[in-house]
Amino acid sequence: MICMVLVAISMYCILCKRNLIKIVIGLTVLGDSINLFLICLGYKFGGIPPIITEEYLRNLPVFFTLAVDPLPQAFVLTAIVINMSITALALALAVKIYQYYGTLDATKIRRLKG
Repeated sequence: MICMVLVAISMYCILCKRNLIKIVIGLTVLGDSINLFLICLGYKFGGIPPIITEEYLRNLPVFFTLAVDPLPQAFVLTAIVINMSITALALALAVKIYQYYGTLDATKIRRLKG
């Protein structure tokens, strides 16, 4: 539920705002909400870390039913790094656009293009 609210807010920022910084913030929130959704997808109530100990080595079926799936966590760690690099690139482009055009308003930049 919270993930969908965050996606809706971020899509509003990306599609309806004119300021490039607000668009970048919306893009970052969109990536974070997708990461939150993936973490919620891999959550298991009462789950244990996916580390096999001596206790669970003797009873592997119990371990497989209790252990949390580590794959979504690994995907999210990779996605966080990619999201931060995209954010850094977008902010660098926004700074260069501001230096060149003197504004961060996307509609004014489109008019100045021609």
